[in-house]
Formats: sequence, C-alpha cells, structure tokens
Amino acid sequence: MQAWRVHRNGEPSEVMRLEETDRPTPGDGQVLLKVLAANINFPDALLCRGQYQVRPPLPFTPGVEICGETPDGRRVLATPALPNGGFAEYVVADEAALLSAPDALDDAEAAALHIGYQTGWFGLHRRAHLQAGETLLVHAAAGGVGSAAVQLGKAAGAKVIGVVGGPEKAKTAHELGCDLVIDRRSEDIVAAVKEFTGGRGADVVYDPVGGDAYVKSVKCIAFEGRVVVVGFASGVIPTPALNHALVKNYSIVGLHWSLYNAKDPAAVRACHEELTALAAQGVIKPLISERVALDGAAAAVQRVADGTSTGRIVVLAGGAR
Repeated sequence: MQAWRVHRNGEPSEVMRLEETDRPTPGDGQVLLKVLAANINFPDALLCRGQYQVRPPLPFTPGVEICGETPDGRRVLATPALPNGGFAEYVVADEAALLSAPDALDDAEAAALHIGYQTGWFGLHRRAHLQAGETLLVHAAAGGVGSAAVQLGKAAGAKVIGVVGGPEKAKTAHELGCDLVIDRRSEDIVAAVKEFTGGRGADVVYDPVGGDAYVKSVKCIAFEGRVVVVGFASGVIPTPALNHALVKNYSIVGLHWSLYNAKDPAAVRACHEELTALAAQGVIKPLISERVALDGAAAAVQRVADGTSTGRIVVLAGGAR
C-alpha cells in the first residue's frame, strides 16, 4: 500500500515521503481499516517536527484521525494507532474505540468531526459550562479547531465573538455565524470585546493559540469568566499571573481531550451521539476548505503548519465520497 512516512523530524513538506509499504497488522483488540478520508490536524505538523507530546519511533506515518471502512463495510471514525497514522491507504485502530460515521456527513466531513468537535464540546460544556445567552470568545475562529467551537457555541445559544487574522478569514468567520468578528491584525481585541459586551467582557474564552491571544483574553474576561486552554498554536506557552485571576475572579481550565478516552470513554461516546444528532439537524457541519488526493498530503500538512489554511483540509483516499 501507499503511505506517507517520516524518517527524520523537520518541516512536513521536507520530511514526509510517499512510499510503498506493507499494510499494518492488527494486534489484539484492533481492526484493519481502509482509509476513506484523513483529516489534517495541527498535531500532525508537530509530529513531523518532533514537537508533539507523543513522539512515535521513526519512521512513522502522521495522521491522527480518519473516516474509514471496516472489513464488513461499516463507515467509522477512528484515531489510528501510531506509528501507523492516517495518511495511508490502510490503518489499524482499536476496535472498542470506533465510532459510527454520521449519515449526514460525507467521508471528508466525517473525518473532521471527531477530535475538533469533541474537543470543542468537552471544552465548552464539560469544562467551561457554557450557558445560553453568555458571550463566547473564540480565537482562530476560522481554523479547524476554532470553527468547530464557533458552531458549537451558536448551537448552545451563546453570542460568539470570533478572532481571526486577515480579511479572508474574517469573511469565513462571518459565514460561520459569529455575532462579531475581530481581525487581530487591524483591530484592538480588548476594546472590541468590551464594547460588544457593554464593558462586561467575555464569559468564556476558547483559546487554541496561547501567547498573545491568552494575554489579550484575560484583559477582557468577565466576572466569573472561564478561559479554556486548548493548545498553543502560536508556539508560545503563556505564564498565567495567578494574582490577576484572583483579583478579577476568573477561572483558567485546561483541556486534554484524549485523556477522556482513557479516563471516561463513556463520556466520549455520549458526546459523539450528541454531535451526530447536531449534524443530522444541520446545526454543525465541519468546514472543509480543501479536499486533496493522497499524493498532496505533505503540501497540505505544511499549509496547516504555516497557518495559511481556513477550516479543515482533508486527504481523500481511494473510494471516498
């Protein structure tokens, strides 16, 4: 089969190679899946760079989530078992963790539903307890993670402020349904949030960026607000001033979604049922900006690494619909 392999760490476009290799062999409790579509996540770029929290042995295949087909023809969502990731024609995955692909979504959309939307749902509901009528501030609102949070925030009845970089991404955020869009390159985030909220500030901040995004967020957080720390796409891990959190009376909560697979798998399945229902109602739908063939995966991962993409880029394998 064909698979993208990384033999040394570096930038995705430089270190990913499309090679002929053997199909992976399922172990106990695993199943061989035919890859229909593989969604590109920022962690795929970090894996290539050797900067992710998990460092699979070289050589490895990146690709942390897919929509695949079981030997008996079922369409499922899976997180492939590294080092044999999803940018390949076949993967193996833990059978107990497979989730049914929603009928309302095609293969590319289904491949992009799992990690980003689960992260958004757990972050907004389980960690931040977002309520209808509250104001949600989403950083990188036109990106893959941010766009999911925007849709889930609107589904929860919140007013959503989206922060983006540049007019093209601002247009995307407006189309996603943001009540206010702030271009961080040309506008003052703190002033805009305070004006929109009548001086109160944002009740919940969803931050997959870190760095300056976090610094600006805590300057416009509401009384009893909650900052959900999702990741550090900026490359800068902020150092919270805990005296500031005390004085302004807000909470800083972390979200490591994959821990729920080990600590509370029933909650993951319950979340998937909720997401499937929302997809069937048309309330949420992954924003797919590009669908690329398998041979275009390395260049596509590089675009995600560089932050030039909007929504999700999905790699289509043979037979995808």
